[in-house]
Amino acid sequence: MGLWSFVKDAGKSLFGAAEAAEPDADTLKKEISDLGLDASGLDISVEGDKVKVKGDAVSQEVKEKIILAVGNVEGVAEVEDEVSGGDPVFHTVKKGDTLWAISAKTLGNGARYEEIFEANKPMLTHPDKIYPGQVLRIPQD
Repeated sequence: MGLWSFVKDAGKSLFGAAEAAEPDADTLKKEISDLGLDASGLDISVEGDKVKVKGDAVSQEVKEKIILAVGNVEGVAEVEDEVSGGDPVFHTVKKGDTLWAISAKTLGNGARYEEIFEANKPMLTHPDKIYPGQVLRIPQD
């Protein structure tokens, strides 16, 4: 359980260019569903630019992916995790970062970048498509 910070203006836009709004719970639930993630057992609510996730996730992996799915949305600054299970390990992408460099720093070996890529599917569609401010899940053994 914890409070995770995200770059409010760096995430995926779920709105048209003319709309500059904070996402609501229904919009975030649709995003989770569109990504094929199972949010059963979870309650998702929004208070301003903070998203609260409560309940029992299907698995630790799904919990972490849902936190990232809602946190990496434009207009979200924080995700409060009140879901049972351990604390995830996340990394915020900085300018110039690559999955190789992130893997070398967090997993001790750049060649393990594919593990980070796989751990962040379906939010990531290609290893080279990361951006500054994006938060990634770092898999743990």
